[in-house]
Amino acid sequence: MSLFDEDVPKKLETGKITVGEELSSLSEEDLTERISALEAEINRTQQELEQRSTIRDAANSVFR
Repeated sequence: MSLFDEDVPKKLETGKITVGEELSSLSEEDLTERISALEAEINRTQQELEQRSTIRDAANSVFR
């Protein structure tokens, strides 16, 4: 391990995005990857919400 390793910005770890995290040390490539990861997470969350809505609507139709 080099004496100056702590000065090198750490590479973005997949699945390790924190909302509100300091962004100034990230490269343009890291920021682009971060945006892609966040967009994928938004899509995943929207799909889950849609699935729950579908299940809820099906349950409501059974109990009417």
